[in-house]
Amino acid sequence: MKIAAAAYPLDAVSDWSAYEAKMRRWVEEAAVAGADLLVFPEYGRMELAALEGAAIAGDLEGSLGAASRWSEKADALTEALAVEFGVHILAPSGPVFDGGARPVNRAAFFGPEGRLGHQDKQVMTRFERETWDVVPGDPLRVFETKLGRIGILICYDAEFPLLSRALAEAGAEIILAPSCTDALAGYSRVRVGAMARALENQCVVVHAPTVGDAPWSPAVDENVGAAAIYGPPDLGFPATGVIAEGALNQPGWVMADVERTAIARVRTEGAVFNHAHWPESAVRAQVSPCDADKP
Repeated sequence: MKIAAAAYPLDAVSDWSAYEAKMRRWVEEAAVAGADLLVFPEYGRMELAALEGAAIAGDLEGSLGAASRWSEKADALTEALAVEFGVHILAPSGPVFDGGARPVNRAAFFGPEGRLGHQDKQVMTRFERETWDVVPGDPLRVFETKLGRIGILICYDAEFPLLSRALAEAGAEIILAPSCTDALAGYSRVRVGAMARALENQCVVVHAPTVGDAPWSPAVDENVGAAAIYGPPDLGFPATGVIAEGALNQPGWVMADVERTAIARVRTEGAVFNHAHWPESAVRAQVSPCDADKP
């Protein structure tokens, strides 16, 4: 399969037709290049808030509601594009008020046959919990697709090994890690996490960030990142673990061909068996009492 990870700039779209044209342009570019799986970033849907005017887009609370109100229409557009171009698409995530008092951070997933479901963020960052009041949503799940078993860890979630391990134990072979970070340090944390998750689970991890400035939105005004596709640095994969990686803050698609059989092979024939040996680490993860009192 060919995987495409987006380094995606956020625009203050003037109307729905402008947003529709942007999404079509991005999907068509990747599909024409032969991509089977397209991954958009976290909080890419915040540009929908601009559809309700600068005042609402420039208000932290108002922008949550605005982006959520357009999410159903944006999902319908993404689904139509996935069907039209015969590709799998992880849509940009965004806030969704799903019957609760506060929104979740949700990314919908689509295939050539239509909607496959969605994944909500599990662990909120300090900004999300202390300032924006975005809350955890539905639990993790693994999507059975023609491309393989796919899991999703939204941004900060990729920094927690137990979440990826739960996906791996449920059969995930590919993990998608959309992100939105406002500084090099934040991007680096997600990047290091994504690479570590690929190592631990001997799988492929796809990192798709937002990039560039969006001064019209206080929520996503600064964005730093580079799109990349990572694997375990072992049999059948690059020695660095970097299958493909774009330049920092360079908008566009980063693509790579990935063999699903390579994931199965490295798990059974690799120089190490991180995936298989994980239970041993859990058993050994016990700390002995301090020996300071011994003579």
